[in-house]
Amino acid sequence: QVQLVESGGGLVQAGGSLRLSCAASGSIFSINAMGWYRQAPGKQRELVATMTTGDSTNYADSVKGRFTISRDNAKNTVYLQMNSLKPEDTAVYYCNAHISTRSSWPASSHYWGQGTQVTVSS
Repeated sequence: QVQLVESGGGLVQAGGSLRLSCAASGSIFSINAMGWYRQAPGKQRELVATMTTGDSTNYADSVKGRFTISRDNAKNTVYLQMNSLKPEDTAVYYCNAHISTRSSWPASSHYWGQGTQVTVSS
């Protein structure tokens, strides 16, 4: 099967930076888009940033210019560099990957990580 393992969350003061990582492992044949979503208490999960295999990126308006998504395709890993953090960025951040496994190819499915807490204090 497929596992997504996130790391890098934590507590930071407003204006600070954090870098999230998410590594995909398991019976992976190919990975299409990888990205990050977040969910704050009492709110719906929302897209933060995504990146395709062709390096096309998409960002939520609220993070443009502050967050940068990147991928290491050789390591099946996606990163999220978060700068100039604000208290409103506080949320659980989830990694998402659109993956074809060796048994499912060419069909693909979305897989989720377990989430990592990011807390930004004012």
